[in-house]
Amino acid sequence: MIQHNSKLRRLSRIRAKISVNIGIPRLSVFRSSKHIWAQIIDDKHGKTLVSTSSKTLKDVKGTKTEIARKVGEVVATLAKDKKVSHIRFDRGNYRYHGRIKALAEGARDQGLKF
Repeated sequence: MIQHNSKLRRLSRIRAKISVNIGIPRLSVFRSSKHIWAQIIDDKHGKTLVSTSSKTLKDVKGTKTEIARKVGEVVATLAKDKKVSHIRFDRGNYRYHGRIKALAEGARDQGLKF
């Protein structure tokens, strides 16, 4: 029960910071036990601009953290093609650690600005 409340507090704290700049697209991340998904969403128009996941990267081998970093690099490359350079990072209720951190660093390495 305590863990559930801490997740809700973390989620509400993050969403409060993200909801300020609705004009900037957000990079939303979902993590399961095996895969990781990332999508860039334009909340102003309610459309997904770019999306990718570890499931779509069939030829990439390595640990889950290395694959998450590659997903971040791919989503940043696709975002550059759509002329998106600034984003808001929506990590949901996940801690900025491990695969979430690797995805963010991969996106930053390819030129996305948070």
